[in-house]
Amino acid sequence: MSSSSRLPITIVTGFAGSGKTTLILNLLPQLRAENPGYKLALIKNEIGDVAVDTQLAASAEMAGARELLGDCICCTNVGQIEDALATLDKECQPDRIIIETSGSAEPLKVVLEVNRVSKATGRYELDGIVSVIDAENWSGYASTSFTAKLQAKQTDCIIINKWESLSERAFDLFLDKLGDLDVDTPQIKSHKGFVSKELLFGFDPEMARSWMAEHDHHHEHKHDHHMGEMECISVTLSSTRADASVDISKLEQLLKTAPKDEVYRIKAVLFASASPRTSEGTQVNGETAGRFRYILNWSFGRWTWSHDAGNDSKAPTLRMSIFTAPHESNKWLKRIESGQYVALANGEDGNLDVKRVQ
Repeated sequence: MSSSSRLPITIVTGFAGSGKTTLILNLLPQLRAENPGYKLALIKNEIGDVAVDTQLAASAEMAGARELLGDCICCTNVGQIEDALATLDKECQPDRIIIETSGSAEPLKVVLEVNRVSKATGRYELDGIVSVIDAENWSGYASTSFTAKLQAKQTDCIIINKWESLSERAFDLFLDKLGDLDVDTPQIKSHKGFVSKELLFGFDPEMARSWMAEHDHHHEHKHDHHMGEMECISVTLSSTRADASVDISKLEQLLKTAPKDEVYRIKAVLFASASPRTSEGTQVNGETAGRFRYILNWSFGRWTWSHDAGNDSKAPTLRMSIFTAPHESNKWLKRIESGQYVALANGEDGNLDVKRVQ
């Protein structure tokens, strides 16, 4: 099965009551504002037999939901993930599946199972792991829960929830306590449980089509940011030559070296003659030669490539959006402008347009 047909999976973890479900439900309006037909499905793990959150998800018009009840998803129920994924995929045909773990789950065990199923089936692709932290109560449960600390460490991104009621001093004390974990994980404040989908998700084929159409029709970027949680750089590389390609080796240096606490997401559509490699080292085309159009999805230090069926000869050689942490965009804008990461193959001259759009 080609990588372009893979179904992206996002894991959302966090201690009980941290606000995971609210965060997920706040994503639906954003996704459907961009694409009314977008389908988001949920696998929900509850210890016990009360299906309150799944009923809530259904009321919000989630495409589908499956519950893994009784025990923690990272222990007894970890083997049920494959069946739940297959059921949702068959019954709902979702564009993305979110796995919301119980408050006692260890993210790494869930990640290992998702990766196993992904390799076994060739159908799924882990897009990211998000950990939600309740800033108001963190000092209480983090001091007694080893799992809470693991959830803050085994993640791509920490979402700081329920911070609004804290005084400036109390919030600083929370950050000090979180800093004791000694992790360099990006930390992003929600706005009453709201975080931009651009931060939490890379893009899947359905979202990619919308994103590319926006670029190809020269529309301005429209990103639903709150609280200055990130900045965005738009990059366009064009050439007078119809067969121009991107220098993949230079671009790979960006993908390999961009710190995930400075650069959150990179999304691109480009033409390349050399077959690009994923973060795991797999070549998209193997040794097959030829100029193809690819979609790049870089998420917190991991990246995948997929083929784009479109082959618009009028499209620029590269279109890319880089989403950075606050106050980091100017630095990365200058680095991209220098040509050290984005250039045409074989040293050919091209037109590089880099600008901050958010």
